[in-house]
Amino acid sequence: MEFCGCAAGAEEWKGRRVTSMSGADVERAVAEMVRVLGPHAGADWSVPAGTLEWSCWTTAAHVAHDLTAYAGQVAGGPATRYLPFDLRVSPHAEPGDVLEIVTACGRLLAAAVDTARPDAAAWHWGRCDPGGFAAMGVAETLLHTHDITCGLGLPWQPPPELSAGVLRRLFPDAPDDGDPTEVLLWMTGRAELDGRPRRTSWTWQAALA
Repeated sequence: MEFCGCAAGAEEWKGRRVTSMSGADVERAVAEMVRVLGPHAGADWSVPAGTLEWSCWTTAAHVAHDLTAYAGQVAGGPATRYLPFDLRVSPHAEPGDVLEIVTACGRLLAAAVDTARPDAAAWHWGRCDPGGFAAMGVAETLLHTHDITCGLGLPWQPPPELSAGVLRRLFPDAPDDGDPTEVLLWMTGRAELDGRPRRTSWTWQAALA
């Protein structure tokens, strides 16, 4: 498997916990998804996405759905629930169309995060800041891109520097040793890590309170 993006060292994130990612991080994650998957938009996306029950197509549409939902939360600021709306991707959309939709939805989330008030917050099983929603958008994008590349047989792993940002913000209990990408894949049940068995259940911590 090869790494994409710059090879930020694991030493830069060990022992550090920051609570913010930005709209630029969301756009970088989405751009990486499109870079990797765009040339393979003509492949059979009806196959399962890695170990998921979803197809590659459904998984990509799910990314767009989550980016839109997070953008709505940041923009609307509901304190007790997710806003009752949903994104519908046409079942006739080709994989390339779905990637364009993901790009659009990523830009909506990035804009919502970067224009939010300093004290803005919205509900995600508790009070979550815009940086937390950005981190979740990055995580959904990277992890499901990994699932899709596994389904399509493509050699790819999430960029270490984005993986490190996700770990800092969403996984305060992550081990501080090892490559951040490998740790992220282990934390989310997608790989083993230095003799540790693959996890069968996991959750991230986005809410600040």
